[in-house]
Amino acid sequence: VQLQASGGGSVQPGGSLSLSCVVSGSIFSNCAMGWFRQAPGKEREFVAAIGRDFSAEYSDSVKGRFVISRDNAVNTIHLQMNALKPEDTAVYYCASELGTEYYYTPRSDYEFSDWGQGTQVTVSS
Repeated sequence: VQLQASGGGSVQPGGSLSLSCVVSGSIFSNCAMGWFRQAPGKEREFVAAIGRDFSAEYSDSVKGRFVISRDNAVNTIHLQMNALKPEDTAVYYCASELGTEYYYTPRSDYEFSDWGQGTQVTVSS
């Protein structure tokens, strides 16, 4: 299974970025997908996830600002990030887990088996 994340970059506070993650080598429609992030000196943390039934979960820190979506036709998830803050600066990782229960959306990193390489997001003035 390969996950390829893209879309990171630098933006000023209040700006927007969109991340994408393309999955290959798995049955994408049977996967729950997630985004996690890790800032320097901090532990990796949950950002958002989307289940097989398209239900979404968000961390409290991004709820209302970020939107996760999936397109099963092209094996891709997106993370639209709006109203970015300096504290959103981190390396963002996408993750997948094949065979989750249909109505369950995982939130913990140990629930995901496959990970992408990460993409840097920097929010700074």
